[in-house]
Amino acid sequence: MLANSIAKGIKEEDSNIEILEHKICGKEIIEGRFVNPSLFDSLLSCDAIIMGSPTYMGGVSAQFKAFADASSEYWSEQLWANKVAAGFTSGSALNGDQSSSLNYLVTLANQHGMYWVGLDLAHGYRDLGLNRLGCQVGVVSQSFNGNVHSIDDLTAQYLGKRVASVVAKLAPKT
Repeated sequence: MLANSIAKGIKEEDSNIEILEHKICGKEIIEGRFVNPSLFDSLLSCDAIIMGSPTYMGGVSAQFKAFADASSEYWSEQLWANKVAAGFTSGSALNGDQSSSLNYLVTLANQHGMYWVGLDLAHGYRDLGLNRLGCQVGVVSQSFNGNVHSIDDLTAQYLGKRVASVVAKLAPKT
């Protein structure tokens, strides 16, 4: 749901942006390694990569970690350098160490030489009624039985708009 909300925000900012969505499936993990060369080839042409994972036991899911480990083949050549990056996560607890998952995503993006975009929604000051859990690094959501809180959903849309705006600012003028 959060990924769909981010995509909605991107389209609200610029309806001409093409979005590539991918959910990591178990069949893409062979002997513990994520294998999907066509996805990695597609990511090379993207201006931004927005990463998301549920938080399990204080970190990203095993499926996402397998994807991240496989991205090391692109890291060594810095093939994702200068792309925009952002992230989101959800857990079932109000404070289930979701920020640990986002910090992992920030580290991964920085290792790749990417520009991280967080939220400019200062909780309690300039939060526009969004960012209910007060995390500046990215979207943190608490979900129960797969349901996303409506404010977390709107925060995800806001992040999508923000990423699209940053990409537009960094895009070369022609």
